[in-house]
Amino acid sequence: MLQGINRRTRLLSGVAFGAAALMAVGSAQAQTVSTQNEQTTDVGDVVVTGIRRSIEASIAAKAANTSIVEVISAEDIGKLPDVSIAESLARLPGVTMQRLDGRSQQISIRGLGPDFTTALLNGRELVTTGDNRGVEFDQFPSELLNSVVVYKTPDAALVGQGLAGTVDLRTVRPLAYGRRAMVANYRHEWNDIGALNSGTTDKGDRYTLSYIDQFADGTIGVALGYAHMSSPYQSERFNAWGYPNYNDGNLLTGGVKPYVMSSELERDGYMGVLEWRPNDRIHSTIDAFYSKFKNTQVLRGIEFPLAWGGSAQSADGACDSVGNVATPNVCRPGPSLRPGYTVDNGMIVAGTWDNIKGVVRNDLNKRDSTITAIGWNTEFVANDDWTLGLDVNYSKVERNDIILETNAGTGRNINGALDTLGFQLTGDGVTRFTSKLNYADPTLIKITSPQGWGGDVIPGGQAGYMNTPTIEDEIKGARLTARRELHQSPFKSIDFGFNYSERNKSFVNDQYYLAVPGGGDLTIGSQFLLAPTDLGYLGISQVISYDALALVNSGALNKVRNPNADVAAGNWEVTEKVSTAYVRANIDHNLFGRALTGNVGMQFVYTEQSSSGFEAQQLSEGVAAVANVRGGVDYLEILPSSNFILEVSDDLFARFSVARTLARPRMDDMRASRNFSFNPGNNNSSATPEQNSPWGGGGGNPVLKPFIADVVDLSVEKYFANRKGYVSLAGFYKNLESYVYTYNRIFDFTGYPTGGVTPVINQGIISTPENGNGGWIKGLEFSVSAPFSILHPALEGFGGLFSASVTDSKVQPDPSHPPTTMPGLSETVLNGTLYYERYGFQSRVSARYRSDYLGEVAGFGNGRTLRSVGEETIVDAQIGYEFQSGPLQGLSILAQVNNLTDEPFKTFENGDERRTIDYQSYGRTYAVGLNYRF
Repeated sequence: MLQGINRRTRLLSGVAFGAAALMAVGSAQAQTVSTQNEQTTDVGDVVVTGIRRSIEASIAAKAANTSIVEVISAEDIGKLPDVSIAESLARLPGVTMQRLDGRSQQISIRGLGPDFTTALLNGRELVTTGDNRGVEFDQFPSELLNSVVVYKTPDAALVGQGLAGTVDLRTVRPLAYGRRAMVANYRHEWNDIGALNSGTTDKGDRYTLSYIDQFADGTIGVALGYAHMSSPYQSERFNAWGYPNYNDGNLLTGGVKPYVMSSELERDGYMGVLEWRPNDRIHSTIDAFYSKFKNTQVLRGIEFPLAWGGSAQSADGACDSVGNVATPNVCRPGPSLRPGYTVDNGMIVAGTWDNIKGVVRNDLNKRDSTITAIGWNTEFVANDDWTLGLDVNYSKVERNDIILETNAGTGRNINGALDTLGFQLTGDGVTRFTSKLNYADPTLIKITSPQGWGGDVIPGGQAGYMNTPTIEDEIKGARLTARRELHQSPFKSIDFGFNYSERNKSFVNDQYYLAVPGGGDLTIGSQFLLAPTDLGYLGISQVISYDALALVNSGALNKVRNPNADVAAGNWEVTEKVSTAYVRANIDHNLFGRALTGNVGMQFVYTEQSSSGFEAQQLSEGVAAVANVRGGVDYLEILPSSNFILEVSDDLFARFSVARTLARPRMDDMRASRNFSFNPGNNNSSATPEQNSPWGGGGGNPVLKPFIADVVDLSVEKYFANRKGYVSLAGFYKNLESYVYTYNRIFDFTGYPTGGVTPVINQGIISTPENGNGGWIKGLEFSVSAPFSILHPALEGFGGLFSASVTDSKVQPDPSHPPTTMPGLSETVLNGTLYYERYGFQSRVSARYRSDYLGEVAGFGNGRTLRSVGEETIVDAQIGYEFQSGPLQGLSILAQVNNLTDEPFKTFENGDERRTIDYQSYGRTYAVGLNYRF
């Protein structure tokens, strides 16, 4: 297997160790000196009490690290600078964040999406609550974390490293903290656009308790923390189906699905650390983390099929027989655009639609999840030369979702009143309507299937849909380490290690149609009715509102399991067994009179991956054949890495790094499950394998190999003002050797059932993820952090941070197709913060900008959809005061506002920002709070 190491791996290995050899020659000509900075990333022992001290601690940790990193340090115990980890991370150079329903949740590092970033908790790989590898950072209370380190370059001892970067979340170490602390925090928050849905709230609370202490003459340390959050968030949401061409060639709206959403995120987090250091030779730590997370979203609105809306009739020709006029039980004519509409630059922007059959939606998204993580680490100093270590860890996620849709309208499919809608597109791409019908009238609007959707399974159409997926993710790991001190060598020490981890993630795909018993329309019971919901932003005054989950749980609607093949093939289980051996040589030398530190090393990563699931074939409408299927692959990757830091002059450092990195594929792409279909309608002489074949299918690929990249980084950092400030310029280049993409290939379906039909051909197209060619991604990052007192003493207490990133890429997995857009990549990212802290007063205003990018959003059935997301600038502000003497000493107060400018979230299609798909307005979130340190 070692013969399979490719030329680029050997080249990188030669570069790393060749550079080390050159360093050794230089060191032989100069006296060896000790490094000025301890090579450690542990910032838990930095005492931080405010914004400036937090910045200083972060700068110190950045300077001391042998990798290129960014660091966030807590202002105090239980007090990170922002309300969420993702918000704090998004302020770092080269890091961006995507809002989900108004919340910061997932991050991208250096233009690579969330799936390319690995998250660690105290150095150990974490399970994820999402469907794949991307960590949802809002699961982790910021109040329970002491620091966060973002590794932009790896080293050989960093197990679980990501291709884009690695985020290490760290809890406090009580012995390093060195003193007793008890802290209580409380915040009350509210949203300025109010509770948009009946039965919801726009107010929430957060509170935290933290305790740290040391016992037995400082040999035992304990840290305990509890954080509770109940956080509401609101949004006015417009969604367009798309923009087809009208018969005159102009674009127009195909349909719309606008909502108002009211959500409440509830989270309880617990953290505990027990540390024991009886002497200088033994150090043992047990840390545990538990988070219970509940997110409830209530969505109410109305769906209008427009240009893509169809007609319905009792039999072929029925509508023609009545002159295409609405007739009960006979004909529902399709939407019709009146003449006299307004066109602007090739788009129909105003007019009137007739024959509109609206679908009133009362929906619910609910997620319950728990994260459990526990680890035990012991270090033993055997003698002056050898230090041994053992680390064992376990983490698990359990997640249950309810994605509920219910439909209501004036009647079932053919029947019911039709509406006349006036419409006009606003400057932000949102369509406003005027209507004739009262959609809040419970005698007019009933639970039914207004459009007849789902009629292939439910006669007459479905009254709703219920998706209840379940995710379990589990990681078990163990690591052995050893360090050998080299007292007279060009290397000060060598680290050896072996890590074994086993990860198992499963997805259970339960989906149900909802049906009115006996068909027909269901009058909504008074016990479920709520006050109507206002859709004034849309121009629709009110729509009927009811408790959808309570209605379904009452048994008023029948649940019919979705029998289709694609649902069965949506179940999967993926297992990864990863063995990683590494060696790292740590440098601490004098190279031609200049201090040189860093490391060179190599990882040997052997992976056994497998997946089980279902092979499902669609035999006919609502009928599928299902069989078990398995698959997998083993592979070895060798990952050399090197980091060099040269102190060019006092507090001026040049950093150079070269490494080979990997990112494992998305876990749903690795699933063995797949589905196939045979369409008798295409079983004729015109069928070819490439076009019009009766055969088709798609699914996952359990033999997918990882993304591979060779990475070069160069950074120059100048520290000043006694390391209270710095300026940095960094460049990077990632050569992507391979990239996973969706590939359509010809598959031989010989032997697959056809329902008794003799196929004219046995080949057709299936769509699966494949390893394709790669490309490159490159960028420049500039950052500066400075106290303004260096400009003038009168500016003592003032300071600022600024960063700018420019990133570009070209990735072409399939040479026969144009290059693909990298998800998560914004070409331009800007961050800025101005702050003041003195005499107990604190204030801060921050802004972050990112240009257009390709983002991942929830699509049909809550599936993954990639859409173009518009540029955005988000502004947050905070002000506070800490009492520094008197009876209130230890008490601090604060006020915050997030999304100060009410920046919307917008997606669009085909690169045309006029063609808005999503437009979401979240309002501003205000918070006031108290912090007391005993």
